[in-house]
Amino acid sequence: MSRVVRSSKFRHVFGTPAKKEQTYDGVKPSRSAWDSNKVCSSGKWIGCIWDASGGGAFAVLSASKQGKLGQFPLVTGHSGEVLDLEFSPFTDNLIASSSEDGYIKLWKIPEEGITENLETPVQTLSGHKRKVGTVNFNPIAENVIATTSNDYVVKVWDVETGQSKHDITGHVDIIQSSCWNYNGSQYATASKDKKIRLIDPRANSIVGEVEAHQGVKGMRVCYLGSKGLLFSMGFSKTSERQFNLWDPKKLDAPIRNENIDTMAGILMPFWDNDCNILYLAGKGDGNIRYYEVVDEAPYVHYLSEFKSASPQRGMGWTPKLAVDLNNCEIARMLKLTATAIEPISFTVPRKSDQFQDDLYPPTFAGTPSLTEEEWESGKNADPKMIQLSPGFVAPKAKDTEFKAVVTTNKEKSVAELKDENEKLTKRVAYLEAEIAKLQAKLAN
Repeated sequence: MSRVVRSSKFRHVFGTPAKKEQTYDGVKPSRSAWDSNKVCSSGKWIGCIWDASGGGAFAVLSASKQGKLGQFPLVTGHSGEVLDLEFSPFTDNLIASSSEDGYIKLWKIPEEGITENLETPVQTLSGHKRKVGTVNFNPIAENVIATTSNDYVVKVWDVETGQSKHDITGHVDIIQSSCWNYNGSQYATASKDKKIRLIDPRANSIVGEVEAHQGVKGMRVCYLGSKGLLFSMGFSKTSERQFNLWDPKKLDAPIRNENIDTMAGILMPFWDNDCNILYLAGKGDGNIRYYEVVDEAPYVHYLSEFKSASPQRGMGWTPKLAVDLNNCEIARMLKLTATAIEPISFTVPRKSDQFQDDLYPPTFAGTPSLTEEEWESGKNADPKMIQLSPGFVAPKAKDTEFKAVVTTNKEKSVAELKDENEKLTKRVAYLEAEIAKLQAKLAN
C-alpha cells in the first residue's frame, strides 16, 4: 500500500488512549461468535453486550463515570444472547437491542441511570422467525428502525406502534452487516453469499446487488454519508483483508479496490461525515487505520494508523456532539477489550487555544428531519445540522410515547422445540402411569 499522502489538515491526526483511571474497567463483554461491534455510545451513555448465562443481557454505563466499575445492574429482558445494540440518534436515553430469541426490544434509560436490573422494555418488536443480527435506527426519520434476521428477511418498523411496515425478501444467506444511507432513503446489506444488496425499503424491493469480495470470511458495508458512496470490507480469495469503494448507481465494478494486510479479523468501519475521514478498526488486533475520502480518483487516501498491543473485541463510536472542542478532538472511539472499555481520542495538533472552526463544520444536530408518516409517504430530507462552538448546548430530545403491541407467536427454535417435546414426553409418561394406577384399582 502506498504511504504517500497529499497535503491535508488531517495529515498529522494522532490517536491517544485514555489513562487507566479514565477507562471503564471491569466489564465482561459477550463472547458470542456473532460479528457485531459489541459496544455503542450516545455520548451520555455507553452500551456493552454482556457475557451472561441464562439469557441475554447488556450493560448501560454512564459516560461520565470512569474507573473501576464494581457491581452494577444490567438490562436483562432477552431470553437469548443479545447480538446487536444501537442508541437512538435523536434520544440519548433510548437504546434498541436485538437477540437470538428473535425479538427486538427498546429500552428507556432513566435519567439517573439503571439502579436495578431492567427487565421491562418500552416496546417489543415481534415478527422475525430466527435470531435478529442487526438493528439500525433511520438517521432522518423518527421512530423508524430496520432489522435483519437469519430468516433472510429485512424488516422496517414503526417503533412507536410496534408494527412492521415493510418486509423485504430476496436474501438467500445470512445477513452479516447493514446500514442506512445519508438521507435514510436506502438500506444496504452484506450477506454471507458474498453479495452486497441495495434496498429501497418503501418499495419493498432490492434495487441492486453485486458480488463484493471473493473471500469466504465475513463482510461489512457502510455508506459514506453525504459522499453518496458505498464502502465494503471483506477478504480476497487469498484471505487478504481488503476494501472496495462503490458508486451505488453503478455496481458493475468498484471505483477503488485495495488489499490491506493478511490478518484474520474483520474490519469495523466508522465514518466521520464532518471531516470525511474513514476509520477502520481491526477486530482481534489493536490497529485503527484512518483514511481521508475525497471526490476525485483515487478517492481514498491513507492518513495514519493507531497501534496498540492489546487486541480489541469490539469498537464503538462517540457522537460528534460529545467531543472535546478545546483540545481539537475530532473523534473519540471506544475500544472494547477483555476487561475494559478504553476511550481513544483522535486529535489534530494546533498551537492556538482558539476555537478551530475549520475542524468543526456544521454537524448532525441530533433531531429528526421527518416524522415516520412523512418518511412513509415517500418524502426525503437531509439531516438537520448545527454549528459547534464553545459553550454549545445540545437541543433537548423529544420524548416518544410507545403504544403497547399484542405480540404474535413466532416460529420456535430447534432448542425450544426439543425442550417443549421433552416436557410433553415426561407429562405423557406421568399421565400414563396415573391411568395404569386407576385401572389397577378398578380391576381390584
